[in-house]
Amino acid sequence: MEIEDMGNHVEIETFIDQWPESANGCQAVFSRLYDFLKRLSGTRIEFHARPGITYSLRGVPQNDSHYPLFVMIDVIDDQPRWLSVCFYEQLVNDAEGRGDTVPGGLLGEDGLCFDVESEDEELIHYLMQLIAEACEAVGE
Repeated sequence: MEIEDMGNHVEIETFIDQWPESANGCQAVFSRLYDFLKRLSGTRIEFHARPGITYSLRGVPQNDSHYPLFVMIDVIDDQPRWLSVCFYEQLVNDAEGRGDTVPGGLLGEDGLCFDVESEDEELIHYLMQLIAEACEAVGE
């Protein structure tokens, strides 16, 4: 894993630390998914902040993949904040049918997105499996 630059890492950590209190647990989910991304080899992490709209954490392949990213974890800046975790539809197999297909919704290509509105352990583990699957798919 490579974080685009150390300033990016500091920006992500500061964002997590300054997340407004809420009972839904989405801050903890975001933090866990970020930590999971940091452990994946062949991965770069980018962070795009658009305050008042979204904060986007992106898992980016370090190789010359056709795909500019393999996962996008958006924090929707609502009250309370919630997450939208999206993949290119062709990179993952949603065997449990939990995601929503979004035609052209991920950088112009078909996406598969999962809304996270609470700290659901089962969903977190499922998303981690899909993140690993997508990372492996772009590394091939």
